[in-house]
Amino acid sequence: MDVNGTVEAGFEPVRDAFVRNFEQLGDRGAAVAVYRDGRKVVDLWAGTKDVDGTEPWQRGTAQIVRSATKGVAAAVPLMLAESGRLDLDAPVGEYWPEFKAHGKERVLVRHVLNHRAGLPVLDHPITPAQALDPAQGPAAVAAQAPVWEPGTDHGYHALTYGWLLDELVRRVTGHGTGEWIAERIAGPLGADLWLGLPEAEAHRAGRVGRVDAPEAAAALRMRPKRSVTEAYEDPGSLTNRAFDAITPFPDQNDPAYRASALPATNGIATADGLARFYAATIGAVDGVRLLSPDTVERARAEESAGPDRVLVVNTRFGLGYMLHGSASPFLGPGSFGHPGRGGSLGFADPESGIAFGYVTNGLRKTVTADPRAQALVRAVRAAV
Repeated sequence: MDVNGTVEAGFEPVRDAFVRNFEQLGDRGAAVAVYRDGRKVVDLWAGTKDVDGTEPWQRGTAQIVRSATKGVAAAVPLMLAESGRLDLDAPVGEYWPEFKAHGKERVLVRHVLNHRAGLPVLDHPITPAQALDPAQGPAAVAAQAPVWEPGTDHGYHALTYGWLLDELVRRVTGHGTGEWIAERIAGPLGADLWLGLPEAEAHRAGRVGRVDAPEAAAALRMRPKRSVTEAYEDPGSLTNRAFDAITPFPDQNDPAYRASALPATNGIATADGLARFYAATIGAVDGVRLLSPDTVERARAEESAGPDRVLVVNTRFGLGYMLHGSASPFLGPGSFGHPGRGGSLGFADPESGIAFGYVTNGLRKTVTADPRAQALVRAVRAAV
C-alpha cells in the first residue's frame, strides 16, 4: 500500500494504524489528518479516489461525510448565539412561527441541538427530489407532531436535525447554513469543506459506496445487542423511521444531491478540512478561531445522556455535538465531535489540543463507531 503524506515524530503509530486499515479492515480510499495546538502533525492519504475506481486518491481529494456534517453545521447556531443573534433558550417558534403547530411551542432552540426536540421522524417521509428543495424539509418538520414531550428525553434526529437547524439559521440570517459555512467558516479558515458543493470543486469529490468488512475483521466484531438488532429490523421502529425521513435515500453520488445543502447528511470535506475546522473551534489556526472558550464549554457540556430512543444505545450529546462515550469514543472525556454513518469522523479534544479528521469512500454498516476510525483514534491516543 502506497501511503502519501507526512507524520511528525511521535505520531508514527497513526501511520501504522492507517496502513492496517487498508491491509486488514478493507479501506479502499481514505485520508486522516490531525492537528495539535493549531498545527498539522498528521496528513495521510492512500487508495483510490472512487470506491469503485482506479484513479489514485490525491492531496485534496474530498468525500461526502454524512452525519459528520452535523458537527460543522452546529458551529453556525453557536456562532450566532455568541454574537447575540440567537437565544439558545428561546422557543424555536419565536424565530419560526409556523413551527408552533401540533404542540411544538415548548421546543427550545437548544432542544434542536441536543436531540431532545421529539422530532426524529416524519409521519409522511419526503422524496429525494423534495429533499433538494430547501423549503420542503423544514415545512414537513413544521407539520410534524412530536413523538415524545419535547425536552423530556433524547433520540438522534438523523435527518430532521438538518432541516430544523437550517431553517433556524435562515430565519435569523436570511441565508442558509451552507452559505454561512462558506463565508464565515471555510473561507476565512481556508478549509476544504462544503455544504453545497460548488460546480468548480465537484471534480475533487470521489464516489462513495457500500463496502463490507473483511471476513477476518467481521469475525472479531462484537455482535450488537439484541435490542439494537430488533430496532433496525422493525420497519416501524423510531430507528428506521428516523433514517427513512427521506425515502428512498438519495444517491449520494448524484451531482444534484452533492450541490444541495442538507446540514444533517451531505457535507463534503477532505480529512484536513474536517480536522482544520475542529482545530479552529478550540484554538487559533493561522489566526482564525471560530468559537470562544466559553462557547466551547457550552457546546461540550452534557445536555443529553443515556438510552437513545432512536439509536437504542447509550449516547451523550452537548449542543450539536456527540460527546465521548461508549457509543462513539473520541480521544478522552472532554472530547466533542461527530461521526458520519459509514465511517467518517471529526472531533476536537481541548485538553490535549488535538483535532482529528478521517474521511473514506468505503461506507460500512457502522453508525457511530467505525472500526477504521477507532483504530486511528487509539493510535492518536497512544501518541499523545
